[in-house]
Amino acid sequence: MEELQKELNDKGLAVSTLPQKGRCLFTTRDFSPGEVIISQIPYVAVPNKNKESPESKCEWCFSSNTLKACSACRVVWYCSSNCQKSDWKFHRVECRTLSKVDKERVKLLTPSVRLMVKLCIRRKLEIEKIFPATVADNYKHVDALVSHMSEVEEKQLILYAQMANLVNLILQWPDSEINIKEIAENFSKLACNAHTICDSELRPLGTGLYPVISIINHSCLPNSVLVFEERLAVVRAMQNIPKGAEVTISYVEIAGSTITRQKSLKEQYFFTCSCSRCIKLGQSEDIQESAILEGYRCKESECDGFLLRDSDKIEANEAYKRIEALQLKLYHPFSIFLMRTREALLKISMDQQDWKEALSYCRLTIPIYERVYPKCHPLLGLQYYMCGKLEWFLGETVAAVRSMTKGLDVLGITHGTKTPFVMELTSKLEEARAEASYTLRR
Repeated sequence: MEELQKELNDKGLAVSTLPQKGRCLFTTRDFSPGEVIISQIPYVAVPNKNKESPESKCEWCFSSNTLKACSACRVVWYCSSNCQKSDWKFHRVECRTLSKVDKERVKLLTPSVRLMVKLCIRRKLEIEKIFPATVADNYKHVDALVSHMSEVEEKQLILYAQMANLVNLILQWPDSEINIKEIAENFSKLACNAHTICDSELRPLGTGLYPVISIINHSCLPNSVLVFEERLAVVRAMQNIPKGAEVTISYVEIAGSTITRQKSLKEQYFFTCSCSRCIKLGQSEDIQESAILEGYRCKESECDGFLLRDSDKIEANEAYKRIEALQLKLYHPFSIFLMRTREALLKISMDQQDWKEALSYCRLTIPIYERVYPKCHPLLGLQYYMCGKLEWFLGETVAAVRSMTKGLDVLGITHGTKTPFVMELTSKLEEARAEASYTLRR
């Protein structure tokens, strides 16, 4: 830990332990908006494959293009020889294990199980000095992660035990080299500490374990954002962060009432948030905000009040436009439920290539995004960018320049001005400005 502290000090950071929060990451110097606070490559990572993202992905960069399966194990895929070479030092050991797994058991290799198999192999290679440990990337930091095993429900503990036994069957190591109880506990650690790796537009690609990044605590008003540059996890400041402040990111969707956020955090991460938003729970300001975000409009036409929503009520499952019409009568204009419905309508419009309707719904979501997200949140920046692209496509060039400029102002901070995604946005904005200037001169 002393070596890590020294490395973090060189970056203007320090780890401290607080009684009710555990380990925390603090700044030892000022950070500006957009500045990289810390970055880390994954200790282990796997591409996701599920109902939402069923296609195979490259093991190294998570691309879905021009894939070829490893000729030996037929489990792992690569998009290029460069990616295969980058991963070979590790995969050549993993490959021998996966090649021995029978076809029926291969079907059980979910991303979670594969991530655990990789974690076990990585630890073994470190012990054998085949895979060198570094100050930031070594198993000691995985060992230091909190598992919350005492708070996990019994049925989940049974599932972890079953998954640990499956990992044991896959690895087929001697009893002296494997600890099933420790593997089960590590599954609980992964549930609380692994991160979803996303592309620049926040679409999930894979899952990775970043033990040092995991030190950073949650806030419903975070001062930083976690984004990914391929495999690299990057934490950037979203605002001016003074020396001595705690670095925070959001673990859950923060566009919701305090009760909704607290419920999500308790169920997945086993803690009660005490950030500046959450300490207002039950106060009149918080109750009013909850009613606006998740409540119903009063049925009395002359009343401008709103009713708190019963979280147990069954959501309507009619067509989205009928739901929107109903929600417009029931909900506040800034309701996140209305926002979610419009997000769904936006996606449907995009899928149907109804660009005018897509732009209409994109514009309707932005005022709610501006209310529920910090001004430098990546989701807000991406929504500005999407609005700008639609406006540009439909010939509304001047409006497109305004929207894309807002998007660039945010995404330049959250993603970094030198990243390919932001550089592409900058190029598109310059092109749109030139087109708008030409149009105005005509």
